Order: sequence, then structure tokens, then C-alpha cells
Amino acid sequence: MIQPGDKVPDILGVDENGNTVRLSDFKGKKVALYFYPKDMTSGCTAQACNLRDNYAELLDAGYQVVGVSVDPAASHVRFREKNSLPFPLITDTDHKLVEQFGVWAEKKLYGRTYMGTLRTTFIIDPDGTVERVIGPKEVKTKEHAAQILGK
Repeated sequence: MIQPGDKVPDILGVDENGNTVRLSDFKGKKVALYFYPKDMTSGCTAQACNLRDNYAELLDAGYQVVGVSVDPAASHVRFREKNSLPFPLITDTDHKLVEQFGVWAEKKLYGRTYMGTLRTTFIIDPDGTVERVIGPKEVKTKEHAAQILGK
């Protein structure tokens, strides 16, 4: 897993509209790069909507929010539209980013084992260095903006 102090590559991936998302697109801002398991699920929707509802405060504090999941672009488009999300969602169908950041792992649910995304947020400073990681056991979906802001 990428740790605090590690540099992040400039190119993060491609968003739901086919646009390349780069850290350099957000010059002078910290980036809250949050990985989530799946569009349209209750926890992921709660997390995205909390970030949406507090988006102005995050921007005012110098943060840009970027979401990442392995869902395809069409799913991201529906998820953004349904929830009026103001930030980009990277589609990582080839699992390149989730593997690079170390958040693609074995999970268990109801006795079933499968590979999936660990809900994790990386706070990246304006120079492209990971400043802080909010790990899978720490993320509070309904209070995530406050966690990013350090409240």
C-alpha cells in the first residue's frame, strides 16, 4: 500500500467522461483520492453524498475530491447523475490504480471470499506526496468530509 511520504504519479486515470485525470490538474490543492467498492451501494452512496454535501467546505480548505472504483464509466455516469456529485470518478476497470495503491485485496462477506476494493482515502499534498491515509477500518462514510478536514 502507498504510505505517507510516497510520491504519487501525475496521471491518475480516466474519469467517467473519458478525460484523463492528473494531479497537475489541481495545482496548489490537496487531493482527497478516495477509493470505494461499488457505485449505487448504500455505504458508497452515503460516503459520496457526504463529500458532495460538504464539497464547498472542502474546496474552501484547499481540497479537491476524486473518487475511484473499478466500476465501468457508464455506472459512474449514472452514480454521478443520480447523486449530483460535483467531483470526478475515475474508472479503474483494469485495476491498475487499486493495485498500485494497495487497496485491491481479498475480502469476506457472508462466508464468501472475493477480491474487492478496500475503502481508503489518500490525502495528497500539492507536491504529489501522500500526506495522510485514512484506512479501511477508519473511514466513516457518513462523516468522511470531516475526517478529511481533520475535524
